Amino acid sequence: MTTKAAVTGVGMSQIGRRTERPAMAHLVEAAKRALHCAGLTKDDIDGIATYPGKADNSPGMSPLGTGEVRNALGLKTRWHSAIPDGPSQMAPIMVAAMAVATGQARHVLCFRALTESSSQTAAQRASIPGAGKARLGGWLSNLVPAGAMSASNWAGWMAMRYFHEFGMTREHLGMVATGERAFARLNPLAVMQTPLTMDDYLAARMISSPLGLFDCDVPIDGACVVIVSAADAARDCAREPLIIEAMGAALGSQETWDQRADLTTMGAHDAGADMWLRTDMKPEDIDVLALYDGFSIFVPYWLEALGFCGHGEAKDFIAEGNIGPGGRFPVNTGGGQLSGGRLHGFGLLHEACTQLWGDGGDRQVANAKTAVCGMGGGFIAGSMLLRRD
Repeated sequence: MTTKAAVTGVGMSQIGRRTERPAMAHLVEAAKRALHCAGLTKDDIDGIATYPGKADNSPGMSPLGTGEVRNALGLKTRWHSAIPDGPSQMAPIMVAAMAVATGQARHVLCFRALTESSSQTAAQRASIPGAGKARLGGWLSNLVPAGAMSASNWAGWMAMRYFHEFGMTREHLGMVATGERAFARLNPLAVMQTPLTMDDYLAARMISSPLGLFDCDVPIDGACVVIVSAADAARDCAREPLIIEAMGAALGSQETWDQRADLTTMGAHDAGADMWLRTDMKPEDIDVLALYDGFSIFVPYWLEALGFCGHGEAKDFIAEGNIGPGGRFPVNTGGGQLSGGRLHGFGLLHEACTQLWGDGGDRQVANAKTAVCGMGGGFIAGSMLLRRD
């Protein structure tokens, strides 16, 4: 069932590595671009949402809250949300869609801002549990003593199990990484522009076997804004509204990465199944795929979770050339997070919208009318279908 909401504008700041630029400067730039894209002014925005809210658990991971962004942009909002828990990084987009559908707001500005690259030091590393703090609680307290200090370790376990079960090789994941790099080189906003060959990929240092350097996404400084509008309000915006056709969410029964009953699946599988129940569309109807790639292994998981191939069949689906430039189901046409830069899913949605509006330049997918976006790794996930009429 189609929701009563649409994406009407997107904007991204000039992202980069170690920009030494304040997070707010990135955010203001992205917001201005999104407002211009939608043909709206700050006075039209009456809602604001973000993931995960202001936090200090990892350097530069989420330095801005809804209040300070609201004030910096001069917004007069009547509804707000900051969600650390929920359907992964897609939570603010999904909650915004529900807010405009129920009349809580008309136009919601959803944002993600990071300075992970500039904030890292030898003692304070981004995306490491505890970020140098003395004590840890919950399930992380069981993993860290085992040396599993990073999500790369947890994803490595999953990849190793998937390799064992289905015969996937590093070369298959190399096709994911090199394909996304080829797309990135066609995207002026992507941070990684150097060509990446399979030999380069295989020669790179190992991070957490079987995942090497180019299997991991790239920490950056930057911001991305997505504007979600009520369906009737969207008709007055500058761009053709991108209708949110369906959404799906998941939270695994065991809120850990390592205790899932089947490590060859993720929360993505539950979110995908939930989403397809809410629409008459099918995987074969989709033109553009924006799939969470915090690590390359997540791409085959998402492909299977969303029904583009069967369980255990992703390696062959990838080897057949389906997901790279010129493929039937192009994945992460902006370079994804492996080569475009880590905006925790927001950049993927930005690219999906760019494609549906026909603004992809040299990487544009011909006549793209539908897109699926999946965000999240491990036990949490959110998925969304977008279409233009």
